[in-house]
Amino acid sequence: MKWYELGPFTVFDVETTGMSPVCDRIVELAAVRIDRDGTEQEFHTLVNPGRQIPPGVIRIHHITDEMVADAPHFPAAGREFTEFARGSTLVAHNARFDLGFLQESLARSGLELWKGKTIDTVRLLRRTHPHLPNYRLQSLRLWFKLPSPEEMQAHRAGSDVRWTVQLLQLALEKALAAQK
Repeated sequence: MKWYELGPFTVFDVETTGMSPVCDRIVELAAVRIDRDGTEQEFHTLVNPGRQIPPGVIRIHHITDEMVADAPHFPAAGREFTEFARGSTLVAHNARFDLGFLQESLARSGLELWKGKTIDTVRLLRRTHPHLPNYRLQSLRLWFKLPSPEEMQAHRAGSDVRWTVQLLQLALEKALAAQK
């Protein structure tokens, strides 16, 4: 069995104006959907948070107010994303953070909450690779020597999603091999 046959999976990541799902807002949402035949589809949008992005946060993800000025607000982006992910299992690295922002943003927008399954690659990797020094995404990227083309940038949703897809594959392949 191939790892993606356990899907479909929608690996997603958000970048935000801060750390609190209640007080802060999503500024970028990206995902890769992997169907059971291994085909992939991509989703990506910047999101206008309706407020300024703090300078300290801009230094982390490099998303500026100018970049999001003409982007859709969350209700439109959220509708499009949930349609994209429908019928799949959501996957995120440190899912509590990303799913917390997603659920709070959906609720605030009057949209239906995500009720499907969710996998946290941090928890999955702690089971399949229990003795790693830490489970931060960038540490795992270096530990597993994941490809990092020049255009991939840490703390940008699209790049973080691509690395998370690779980590999901590593973990699920190891779990499947252990069942043989």
